[in-house]
Amino acid sequence: MRHITTLLKKLAGPIQSVPAGADLTIRRARPADADALAVLAELDSSHPPRGAILVAEVGGELWAAVSLDDNHLIANPFRPSGELAFRLIDRAGELHRAERRQTRRAANVWPPAARHRNSR
Repeated sequence: MRHITTLLKKLAGPIQSVPAGADLTIRRARPADADALAVLAELDSSHPPRGAILVAEVGGELWAAVSLDDNHLIANPFRPSGELAFRLIDRAGELHRAERRQTRRAANVWPPAARHRNSR
């Protein structure tokens, strides 16, 4: 079934954008978003994302969401949500890269100093 959905989305034509002047917000999901995420997943014939989630909201309505844990993406097939899906994936990647940099910095602060003191 997923293959058919993917094929139908490709046949639908070029990616449409969010209407000009629309109030677009990309943010982390909150517990209050659970019902809206379930509805969005049902529209997309999928399951809701799990773990930490980013959502794209247009005019107060969730159009797309992505899990930061496993990159599972859902989007409203009845809205021009393709561009939002790409934006969410890009933002998720930015957050992953920032987290890795921060983790590396934290890991590199203490051990090199400890090795330097011990080598005297």
